[in-house]
Amino acid sequence: MKTTPYAPIFEISRGGITESIHYGSVAVVDSGGNLLAYYGDPYTVTYLRSSAKPFQAIPFLEHGGQQKYALTSKEIALICASHAGTDEHVATVCGIQAKTGVSEEHLMCGTHPISDPVTVRAMRERGEQPSPNRHNCSGKHTGMLAFTRLLNLPVDAEPGKQAYIDQEHPVQKEILDTFAEMCGLTREDVHVGIDGCSVPNFAVPLYNAAFGLARLCDPHNLPDLRKEVCRTITSSMSAYPFMVAGPNGFDTHLMEKTGGRIVSKGGAEGYQAIGLLPGALGKDSPGVGITIKISDGDIAGRSRPDGNPAVYTRAAVALEVLRQLGVLTGSELESLELFGPVYTIFNWRKLEVGQGKPCFQLQKS
Repeated sequence: MKTTPYAPIFEISRGGITESIHYGSVAVVDSGGNLLAYYGDPYTVTYLRSSAKPFQAIPFLEHGGQQKYALTSKEIALICASHAGTDEHVATVCGIQAKTGVSEEHLMCGTHPISDPVTVRAMRERGEQPSPNRHNCSGKHTGMLAFTRLLNLPVDAEPGKQAYIDQEHPVQKEILDTFAEMCGLTREDVHVGIDGCSVPNFAVPLYNAAFGLARLCDPHNLPDLRKEVCRTITSSMSAYPFMVAGPNGFDTHLMEKTGGRIVSKGGAEGYQAIGLLPGALGKDSPGVGITIKISDGDIAGRSRPDGNPAVYTRAAVALEVLRQLGVLTGSELESLELFGPVYTIFNWRKLEVGQGKPCFQLQKS
C-alpha cells in the first residue's frame, strides 16, 4: 500500500463535526543546515513554484544588474514578486523595463485574470484588458530579460533560437546552478519542470528549500558577493512588502506586521516559504528557513461574504508554525487574525457555520 509523506495539518468543522482535512508537511531549518523542527516528511520533494523567485533573482544581481540599471529596492522587490497586477505594480514594472531597455512585448509569461478586485473594476471602467505587464510574474520575467540583455544576448524571441525562458538558455542555466548551490545541492539533484508562466521551476526536498531560505536570510558563510546580494534581496522585500504581493496578499501583511524580521513568499499549489532573519528566534539566533506544502494544492481558498480576503490553508498553517516557534508576539498574531491560524467560517447570509483550525504539533529535532 502506497503511503503519503503528508500528515493531517488543518481541519474544517461544521456543527462540531470535522467536515474535511487538509494534509501537509513542514520543514524548519537554520543557516547551519540543522533541522530544528518538522511535521510530516520534511524531505518531501515538491515544486517551490513562485516561492523560488527570490533565488531566481540572485544571479542577475551578482552580475551587477542593480548597479548597471540603477534599480531601486522597490524594483528589486518586484522582481521577486507575485504581484496583484495593481496600477502601482504595473508602473514599477514599466520603470524597470524603461531602465533596462526591454518592453512588455518581450515578456513570454502570457496573461491571466487580475486578482485585485479594485484594479479589476478600474480596468473594466477604462475598457482595459489584462496584459503581460499585469501578470503576477511580470517582474520576474522583466528581471530575466534584463539579465539576458546584461549578458549581451538577444531579448527578441527568434525562430529556431533559444528564448530566455528555455531551460538551456544561459540565464536559466545560471539560475538553476545558483538555486542548487543555495539549497546545498547539485544541479542534477534538482527536478526541473515548467512553471505556469513558462519558465523552469524547481522541485527539491522541503528541507533543502528551507536551508536555502535560511542562507538567503543569514548569508554570513557565503562568498562576499553573494552575501551582499542576499541581503539586498531580503532588505528589498521587507522594505516593500506591497510590491511582493499586493493589498490582500498574506506575504504583504506578514512582512508589514513583523517589522523586517521575516521575509515571506508564497507559491502555487499550496507552497509557502518563510525566512527568519537572524535574531528572530531570540538573541543571537541564526537565520531560519520554513517551508510548507499543503498536499491538495490549496487552490481555491475560502471566500468570505464580508469582502475580506479569502483565507488559505497555507497562510493559516504558516501562522500556526510561527506561533509554535514563538516568532510572533500576541499583538502581531492579533493583527494577522484574518489569515488564521484559526478562523470562523460564515455562510453567504453571514451566519457563523463552522471553523478552520490547525491540527498539528511540530516535532522538535
